[in-house]
Formats: sequence, C-alpha cells, structure tokens
Amino acid sequence: MSMTDIIGRIGTIESMIEQLSTPIRAQKSSAVPAAAANAAAFETALAAAAGGTSAGSSLAADGLTALTGAGTLSGVAGLGAGIPASPVQAGSATGTDVAATAKKYIGVPYVWGGTNPATGMDCSGFVQRVFKDLGVELPRVVSDQMKVGTPVASLAEAKPGDLLVSFGGEHISIYLGNGKAIDAPVPGQTIQIRDAWEQQSNLTAIRRIVPAAGAS
Repeated sequence: MSMTDIIGRIGTIESMIEQLSTPIRAQKSSAVPAAAANAAAFETALAAAAGGTSAGSSLAADGLTALTGAGTLSGVAGLGAGIPASPVQAGSATGTDVAATAKKYIGVPYVWGGTNPATGMDCSGFVQRVFKDLGVELPRVVSDQMKVGTPVASLAEAKPGDLLVSFGGEHISIYLGNGKAIDAPVPGQTIQIRDAWEQQSNLTAIRRIVPAAGAS
C-alpha cells in the first residue's frame, strides 16, 4: 500500500470516528441543561416559597411544573406507601415534643451540609438534630430519612412532628399543625416557621417518626 493510500485510509477512519462521536456529544450536551434546569426549578420554587412574594409564587409554580412534569410526584395515593418502614429508637418523645424542640432553632442560618446549630444547618441536618435532641437517631440525608418511621396517607392526616418530604426527596420539613411547618429553606434564609407550602401535588412522602401527642 502506498503512502498516499495510507493517508487516505487514515482520513476515512478519522471521518468515521467524528460521525460516530457527534451523537454522543450532542446527547451529553442536551442532558446538562436539562439537569441544570431541574436543579434551578427546585431552587426557584423553594426560594420563592421562603420569600413569599407574588412574583416568586409564579416562578414557584413554573418550577413545580418542571419538576412534576413526569408525573412521579403527583397523584400518588398514600404518600410513601411503597417505602418500607425502618425501626426507630424507642423513647417517650411525641410529635408535640418534636415541634417544640424544632422551634428552639428558629433563626439558625441555612448552611448546605451543615449539622451544627452554632454554624448552620441544612434541611436534613436540622431534622436529624431535632430528633437527636429527643434521643431518636435518624439518618443524615433526606433520601434515607424518608424511609424511617411509618407513612402518612395525606397532608390532611399529618400531625405535629411528622416529616414532610417534597420534590422527590430534595427537601424535608417538620409539620407543626394548623397548616404550618418549620424548615431550613435555602442559602440566605434561616430556619423559620411558615405556611406549609408543600401541597399534596409536590409531596413525595409524609413520615411519622414518633407517636402524635396523646397517641397510645
């Protein structure tokens, strides 16, 4: 084979490689904006809920639409019913105790990955700390916390101290009753009590870790 033939063959191979790699690159590049859009939608929805502005409410609705478009977070009968229950340490704490303990941390800043109230906590770090104060050990992250305890079928049946898990496991808060919840929202916010902005449509699970007040 002459040098000219060899060079021609190399050029052909390079062309084939380029053609084969183009769809792969295109697929990767399209996946990145989609993932970023979902993350941005969640942050927008959560921040808007924490801010409580009318403009933010519109943005939050857009964010929820983007996140629930696949239908995985809405129309679920019996929230978290398919998630197996995990044992919880025995103790005398009730949901009322959980709500009261959580309120001690109002004003602590949100810090991603934080578990120390002296420096800041994120949503799951806050939940873990509240239950630890009551002698109940919970996992560190939401994806594990949402498997603990027993499922509650709907927001209407939630009691103070229940955990509200939303956005497929991206966020967690503690229900206080009467339509109120407490959580560590987003960077720039502090742990606070506010209207339970989670609705049945974007709740992934409701978990009862300890008995409600007065329960036997």
